[in-house]
Amino acid sequence: MKQVSAVTQGLWATPKAGEFIPADEVQATQDEGRRQMAAAINDLFTELRLIRSAWRQAWPDKETYRAAKVQWMQAFLDEGIRTQGQIEFGMIKARKQVSDFIPSPGQFIEWCKPTPEMLGLPSLVTAHREAVRNAHPGMAGQGKWSHDAVWHTAKECGFESLNKLDAALSLKLFDRNYTITIRRLLDGLPLQTMPKALPAKVDGRITPEIGNGAIAELRAQLMGASR
Repeated sequence: MKQVSAVTQGLWATPKAGEFIPADEVQATQDEGRRQMAAAINDLFTELRLIRSAWRQAWPDKETYRAAKVQWMQAFLDEGIRTQGQIEFGMIKARKQVSDFIPSPGQFIEWCKPTPEMLGLPSLVTAHREAVRNAHPGMAGQGKWSHDAVWHTAKECGFESLNKLDAALSLKLFDRNYTITIRRLLDGLPLQTMPKALPAKVDGRITPEIGNGAIAELRAQLMGASR
């Protein structure tokens, strides 16, 4: 009787995308997102087999391999992993790991979540420090924001909360909302736009001309409303 390793060796020597997710199953679904994800999972599993020599430990036969693809796809959809870019973030980290074994779907999903720095954003600590500083009442209208993502996150946290919470709780709140903000960016959703900076100097003098003009404008509005 042949050993299992001998039987499975070369079993999928020339894998093809879609080999174990039948084409009719993929095409039958009405959800374009799921069809795209199925294709992405096929490519992902092929790549994982190339970089993890002990992949047969996780997928010893075709049935297990196919069932794993279905489970991974559902896990990705549940966690909001829907783009090829997100999966590529996961592969970047997978290639750096010193392991011959296939990661769990949960572990790979964590790898799919890019750090702020990978997206050109300030790190969590830097962004939080900026938000707390600009949320101070004394900085009203004067804060300098490095990115819409930091402003959006601060608004979601609430400036008052950033001011009143102790450092640990404030960072925890900001971390949660910063993660959500980054997911919005990856999903292509809009962020709240940071306000335009106030002019460096505002002339606060009220002259008779300005006062008379304001009164005339108010009278015109009232007369118009009474007609």
